[in-house]
Amino acid sequence: MTRPEGDAVAPLARRDDEPLFDEPWQAQALGLAFSLSDAGVFTPAQWSRALGAAHRRILAGGADDTPQTYYEAVVAALEGLLREGGGISASALEQRVKTWRRAYLNTPHGRPVKLTAGLGAGAQKGANH
Repeated sequence: MTRPEGDAVAPLARRDDEPLFDEPWQAQALGLAFSLSDAGVFTPAQWSRALGAAHRRILAGGADDTPQTYYEAVVAALEGLLREGGGISASALEQRVKTWRRAYLNTPHGRPVKLTAGLGAGAQKGANH
């Protein structure tokens, strides 16, 4: 993959042989950013600006600068770029977030979360965690 603007989509650097990602969703979020950039949904420069802005907003709200807040900024930047680019409406994005939340709450601890667990009349806001 050639990126004329450098590694603008690259993950947060780690030191002393620490693992690059604390949780699988972090790798998946950055993988999604790479895929969307490669597909032309946004450029690496747009990604870099959106990620920087999202991270600054989180820190301005009083959060500590940690890997967790970095990856929260990754998700916020992805959501913003998709809304702005017309890839998804704000209401559709909100609905998908709610569906994933229901799916998470309806998934037994230790099991993979599947979106279908948050769909349909049988999906309740119960907790299996």
